[in-house]
Amino acid sequence: MSTGDSKLLIVVPCYNEQEVLPECVKQLTEVLVTLERTGRISSGRVLLVDDGSKDKTWSMIREYGNSMPQRVCGLKLAHNVGHQNALWAGMEWAATRCDMIISIDADLQDDVNAMIEMVDKYNNGADIVYGVRRERETDTFFKRFTAQSFYKFIKIMGADIVYNHADFRLVSSRALQSFILMPERNLFLRGMVRTLGYNEDSVYYDRKERFAGESKYPLKKMLRFAWDGITSFSNGPLHMIVVGGALFVLVAIAVVIYCIYLWIIGHTVPGWTSLIISIWFVGGVILLAVGVIGEYIGKIYKEVKRRPRYLIQDEIS
Repeated sequence: MSTGDSKLLIVVPCYNEQEVLPECVKQLTEVLVTLERTGRISSGRVLLVDDGSKDKTWSMIREYGNSMPQRVCGLKLAHNVGHQNALWAGMEWAATRCDMIISIDADLQDDVNAMIEMVDKYNNGADIVYGVRRERETDTFFKRFTAQSFYKFIKIMGADIVYNHADFRLVSSRALQSFILMPERNLFLRGMVRTLGYNEDSVYYDRKERFAGESKYPLKKMLRFAWDGITSFSNGPLHMIVVGGALFVLVAIAVVIYCIYLWIIGHTVPGWTSLIISIWFVGGVILLAVGVIGEYIGKIYKEVKRRPRYLIQDEIS
């Protein structure tokens, strides 16, 4: 990779981001100017992907695309398909139009200046550069605890992801073109990218407060995303069902032996309470196990339908 002759596209998924979009475009274009002026890239643009926003996000993207076409381009998806699918749409569009992409959220919590170091690492031979948070001081205690627990738990489940890395990363064109060949519809991009095996590196940065607007990941969505990540990249929950079943068999054998012992010594007492507790407890565990299995069956159902991940309604190129 020769320094300075590369084209960069910054892919930004957007959902109802009218409050933060002006500052987002301003900061990202300033970074592109710095990268070009210092000879790190030959040219760069910002690709804004509107994920079915209900506010003025798309009209603003259109204005930026028309007033500064050398800097901003855009995609409007026909329906809200979620952050991961919107990001995928941007990456697919960019794959044949640039030498590298950097994905970043529109909220400006990720440090845009870290992109300069990412490009340096690309020019030094890295195909994938992860943006990794040094700490989570801007998060609430609950969000920090749950996020860190998620990373640890998914590691235990056998999935290979970078700790404290979300979707702020650089991907070279050759890695990106390999990446978009992956056929699955249940997307968990931060796990999928680790399976590529190309040259990797990391850049560390301090995460900021959201610049404006509201978070698009409330607790319910975060929990759903975490569960999707675990079930998309690990069979651990299914193994846990097997282990749990084996433990219950052992407990049942112990209870049988204990009951036989009580019968032999003549201390048998009708155990209505213990019986009811056992029925409810075992019944709950069975329902939980069936639910976990159902999640995996649901994912298979979604995969075999092979519906498009997204549909593009409009484009500003």
